[in-house]
Amino acid sequence: MHALRVLGWGWVFHAKMMTRSAFDGLLAVLWPLFFATVAFFMFRNGGNPELLVYAALGAAVMGVWTATSVPASSALQRARWHGVLELLVATPVHFSLVLLPVTIATSAIGLYCLAATILWGKFAFGIDLPMEHPFAFALAVPATVISVGMLGFLLAVAFVRFRRSWAMGAVLEYPVWLICGFLVPLSLLPDWVRPISWALGPTWGMNAIRQASMGGTPLPDVAICFALGLGYVAAGVLMLNSVLRSAREHATLALT
Repeated sequence: MHALRVLGWGWVFHAKMMTRSAFDGLLAVLWPLFFATVAFFMFRNGGNPELLVYAALGAAVMGVWTATSVPASSALQRARWHGVLELLVATPVHFSLVLLPVTIATSAIGLYCLAATILWGKFAFGIDLPMEHPFAFALAVPATVISVGMLGFLLAVAFVRFRRSWAMGAVLEYPVWLICGFLVPLSLLPDWVRPISWALGPTWGMNAIRQASMGGTPLPDVAICFALGLGYVAAGVLMLNSVLRSAREHATLALT
């Protein structure tokens, strides 16, 4: 119960911080619509309505990842700027209970990005989203958001070690779009990229959402997506002590 209370209040605290941040607010509100608009104009030239649905769903999940990768890394950077990261590491609770609410809050705000992108496509571009498996779609969306948040947690563990964590989050933003097949089918990527894609939960979440909407068998993809998310948490918790020990040895918890 103590751990759940720490996670719950941590989520509330970071969600409030993000909703009151001008940078994070602008990022969450405008960036998904910008990405979606570019994607819709690109795919509309193909003249195939299914391509527009493909682009709409891909752009929606892109917004979830963008809302997680950059704000999560910038949250750690702000903690360094304010001189509180060392204090957070020294708290009695396990540091994973401090990091998890950050990434869960950012990915939860990503739900707005997903909804806003779908509504933007419908009202601005006339894209009607099919819904072949509504129940599976209702499972696929939270599974994808949770998996993105857990992947963000694993990356945040690594970001603790390095002072330039914000830059690292920004650098990883575009490669994940590409490797996870948000807008580009994985079949068009080189063969050596596919095993990397399969190890990323958003890949399976994206497949599940598309199959739930356009027809297919989304439930196996939902299960794999959720299982990978749990694996990210386990790996992050196991790595955390080693990362913190290295950060202390190299004095990278402070900004200078």
